[in-house]
Amino acid sequence: MGRTLSPPESLEEIGAGPGGAQVGVFFDLDGTLVDGFTATAHAGHRIRRRQAAVGEILGIVEASVRYRIGRMPFERFLVRAAGYLRGESLDELDELGEYLFESRITQRVYPHMREVVRRHQDRGHTVVLSSSALTIHAHPVARHLGIDHVLCNRFQTDAHGLLTGGVVEPIIWGPRKAAAVQDFCQARQIDLADSYFYADGDEDGALMRLVGHPRPVNPRPGLAAAATDHDWPVLIVPRPGGRRWSDLRLRPGA
Repeated sequence: MGRTLSPPESLEEIGAGPGGAQVGVFFDLDGTLVDGFTATAHAGHRIRRRQAAVGEILGIVEASVRYRIGRMPFERFLVRAAGYLRGESLDELDELGEYLFESRITQRVYPHMREVVRRHQDRGHTVVLSSSALTIHAHPVARHLGIDHVLCNRFQTDAHGLLTGGVVEPIIWGPRKAAAVQDFCQARQIDLADSYFYADGDEDGALMRLVGHPRPVNPRPGLAAAATDHDWPVLIVPRPGGRRWSDLRLRPGA
């Protein structure tokens, strides 16, 4: 793994660098701002309310396993998950997303990452939540942290605001996330050389290589290896509730 950047050092460097809106700061969501995966709260809610049929539960489990072992592209996994929500109201899902954030996600936001977001905002930087999550999971976190810009995946809807079972293309993930950030920066005259990207996932190497300040956060093995290869400073932050970061490695699929 690359050299370690302590939490206090991560805040000090933000204050020492340039300020202003021309500096972009991009945050991944799951595993970076929030401990774990935000979508699990929605899945658990459907199971508890018995809204998920047995076939849906088995299908999601099977798709998750195939994705994690590299036998299903993320794009297909996301569309398959969205397909189970066909016919539901986007407005009602947005309301549910807010409820689940307040009841189950807010306590999983990393305390130090709250401070990192706030410090960048105080410097006048353009702060963006850039995630492969869907709007119902990403927008509540962004609102909670006062992040005005969100680049994430969106459900396809019909004229009545009901989900069609699809996801708007291109699906933001890996290199497409990097491309979405490049487009965002070009439209707003943001200098990538002065910009930051905080993320934990192996798939985020493409965007890490574009910014001047790549910041892997509690990185998974592939990103940790890339950090070593490129000498990117790695930020290790305590998990909410005082659990050790090393516990992440003990969790199946973490």
